[in-house]
Amino acid sequence: MTEIETQLLQTLLQLEKAVETMPAANPKPDLRPLLAQLDELAKQLPASADPQLRHFLQRKSYQKARLLLQESAGH
Repeated sequence: MTEIETQLLQTLLQLEKAVETMPAANPKPDLRPLLAQLDELAKQLPASADPQLRHFLQRKSYQKARLLLQESAGH
């Protein structure tokens, strides 16, 4: 797993936690910084990155991207 992929996974996990707290949170968390960070990290993926991961990130299928990264990390 590359450093970028590790950062992507960490950011995806942060996003998931933030979304889980939304129903009870007041004020609601601002997800825009996490979404911007995901976009920036996706741009930094090397050409050799998993095409399926690229597809999930382009389509904003963040849960699928997280599962793919966790699978490749052996979690």
